[in-house]
Amino acid sequence: MYETLTYTGGIHKSNEMRELIEDLGGFIIQENIIQMDLVVNMAVPIDDVGKIKEKSKELLGEITFAPMAGTEIAIVSPTLARHHLPHAACDISEYLRRYGAKDNMVGLARGHGKGTSGISQEEKYLIEEHDVAIFALGSFKDCIIEKSFLYEDIDIPVIVTGAPEIDVDELPGVDAYVGGLGRIPRRLKRGENIRALKRLVQTTEDILNKKKKYMAEDSPLVPPIMVKNAIETQIPAIETTYTPTPVTSQLDGVRIKLDYDTYHKEIQNVEVGDRKLSEIADITKSHMYNYTLVKLLSESSLISDDV
Repeated sequence: MYETLTYTGGIHKSNEMRELIEDLGGFIIQENIIQMDLVVNMAVPIDDVGKIKEKSKELLGEITFAPMAGTEIAIVSPTLARHHLPHAACDISEYLRRYGAKDNMVGLARGHGKGTSGISQEEKYLIEEHDVAIFALGSFKDCIIEKSFLYEDIDIPVIVTGAPEIDVDELPGVDAYVGGLGRIPRRLKRGENIRALKRLVQTTEDILNKKKKYMAEDSPLVPPIMVKNAIETQIPAIETTYTPTPVTSQLDGVRIKLDYDTYHKEIQNVEVGDRKLSEIADITKSHMYNYTLVKLLSESSLISDDV
């Protein structure tokens, strides 16, 4: 079993932390350099968390638990216009990142008004490539309920946020609802806003944990983090990719930020253990910028294929 942690510290001697993670049999999930600071999301064996904390103290850094590390979350707004997007959706995104999540903002193309709002099949496919979808909606109860067609048939766990308190049973297809987060024309810095963000974090963690337990009943043959590591070491083009997190971990796979048409054959031949990646995963073109999406097959599907 692995524990997901976040290390924050200076760049000086940061290679010692990387080497320790590798020596312990752990993995680096995500690494960001912000001016002279380094932020590393990692997965390390539970029994070795103490060693990571000791090294962090030696390097004058800080270790925090990152329960959402290795997940990709879609934060969906009715539009990308200022009418809907600022500031709640942006602050939700920033707050989830503190807990290790990799999130993407998705603005629907037709979101103004109850009578004209809509969601296309292409947008649904894009949202469903994530582990969880958070729909950041507005301030009126009837509007949130009447817009249920935006999220009711999304095939991943869905969390809806809005200003009023609403019983989740009134929202078809929704796994959870978090109030206190409607359209607010300022940063979410007040006490009631922070408390609402903390409720959202706890709700998201609970849903991710339920999904992990469900997947554990028929888990992939290898963890996604091992696939991520294999891709990063076997595909040289990853080193020339300047997008953040060129290989993004998900609960059941990875998103590779390389053009599918150009690199899919090379990706199919990546060796993970004693198998090629194409033997243990579905490799398809993502609906995000023609990236490559890898979804790992479960153990039962591999057994049925062998039979």
